[in-house]
Amino acid sequence: MPDVRPGTPPRSRDAERTRKAILDAAEALFAEKGYDATSLKDVGERAGTSRGTPAYFFDSKEGLYEAVLSRAFAQAEELVQDAQVRANAKGGSVETVLRELVGSYLDFLSAHPTFIRLVERESLKGGSQLARNMPHLAAIEAGLQAARSQLAPTEDPRQLLLSVMGMCWFPLSQSSTLLPALGLDGRDPEFLESRKRHIVNLVLHGLLPR
Repeated sequence: MPDVRPGTPPRSRDAERTRKAILDAAEALFAEKGYDATSLKDVGERAGTSRGTPAYFFDSKEGLYEAVLSRAFAQAEELVQDAQVRANAKGGSVETVLRELVGSYLDFLSAHPTFIRLVERESLKGGSQLARNMPHLAAIEAGLQAARSQLAPTEDPRQLLLSVMGMCWFPLSQSSTLLPALGLDGRDPEFLESRKRHIVNLVLHGLLPR
């Protein structure tokens, strides 16, 4: 990673790589230490840049934090959209949509533990950033539309969306607490596949209207 002096723009061919390194470092630190305990200096050191580089790209710690959250939820939104495309290509049945959405979401959460910690830290702070984070709202809306398309008009798709998200989220958010007590490993591919089947079966046989 090139050493960029404070206030000096990096060369254009390095700019995107440097920006990504800063976002990766900031995401890890905000998840590990929280917003208040993380400084731009910390981020620069973790990213392998000069201390002034994060401020050059994002102006302030708040701007960097917003960018981290926006990137995380944009990835979640893309995941939902890709899952819908795959489900439609396979016929678009209720079961196919559920398998694609649940499978993709669980795979995403398993591969992005910092995403879980970021959201939980933000929730403990009152969720002020998430409330106005547009990619977050877009990702939720995409999931809501997928649920709505599969339900009878009398059903509330928001309840189904919350149930599915909760069943995916909770075990992986407890990967270092509850799961070991049950003899389970949230990083185990067999556990993830079993969890996917379990959630889909619960929704198909218990939550969707008969």
